[in-house]
Amino acid sequence: MMAEKKTFEENLADLEAIVSNLESGNVPLEEAMEKFKTGVALSKELEKTLSDAEATVTKIMTKDGQEINIKNDQDESKD
Repeated sequence: MMAEKKTFEENLADLEAIVSNLESGNVPLEEAMEKFKTGVALSKELEKTLSDAEATVTKIMTKDGQEINIKNDQDESKD
């Protein structure tokens, strides 16, 4: 059975749960190491989701179909 891809919110909730679990200090070392590894993987996944979303949002299409990256154009267009 393949695991469904979790939403950004679900991954964030999982990461928050891991962090509070580790902060409680009541986790055996081996379990803490596993949770830490899982947390690092989750944070990388969240970061990728955010950067993909940012890339999508900062691109717009001109009338002739050219993509413009708003982020880079902002500095030049200040009058």
